[in-house]
Amino acid sequence: MRRLYFLMLIAVLAVIKPVFAFDNHDFQVWNTDIEEMKLNKTSKLVFEQEFRWGDNASDFYYEHYDVGYVYDVNKHLNVGLGYRYVKEKKNNSFRVENEPYLLATLFWDLAGFKFDSRNRFEYRTYDYNQVDSGRYRNKITMKFPWKFTKKEIQPYLADEIFVRFNGTDLNQNRIFGGLSFLITKNLKGEIYYMLQSTKNYISTGSTWTNANVLGTKLKLSF
Repeated sequence: MRRLYFLMLIAVLAVIKPVFAFDNHDFQVWNTDIEEMKLNKTSKLVFEQEFRWGDNASDFYYEHYDVGYVYDVNKHLNVGLGYRYVKEKKNNSFRVENEPYLLATLFWDLAGFKFDSRNRFEYRTYDYNQVDSGRYRNKITMKFPWKFTKKEIQPYLADEIFVRFNGTDLNQNRIFGGLSFLITKNLKGEIYYMLQSTKNYISTGSTWTNANVLGTKLKLSF
């Protein structure tokens, strides 16, 4: 409930005062493309690819490819599993990470707002000298009860936390604010701003750094 109140507070502040996103740390651009294929009324396959540019959007440093299966248990819950292949630049070379995962997402309505809470459990293996690890991710999204124009432009807010199983350590948080909209009957788009805070580990302890992300997303359903 604390995170729910926090999201609603962000919504109020966003209306009262504009947010200037790129004043301080690194500016990044992320692009995500999703294809959903229904198998029947209760299940679907989901394919995703994402690309990221950092260092003021001048350096391509990350890509992933994802395939997953999702089953709707009822209107309040779906579950799924999948696999993600990641390539990320480290020390000027791209290194590979493999991530099989499990999903469970809860859905509910409150005062016209639509909420979902996605729980994701990952097992991460690497092609370089790093110990395999587990990670838990929880993303809460709040969609506003308003849609504008024939394109059904709808604002949303979200917050996602990342917790490592090794030491049970919260090491990343992402706060989103964006708009979703229709492009065609089967194609939806999103544009969002995200503040990503990441814990960095150094010999004397740890420190947090922020990145300002301008993101776009396309989702094709068939």
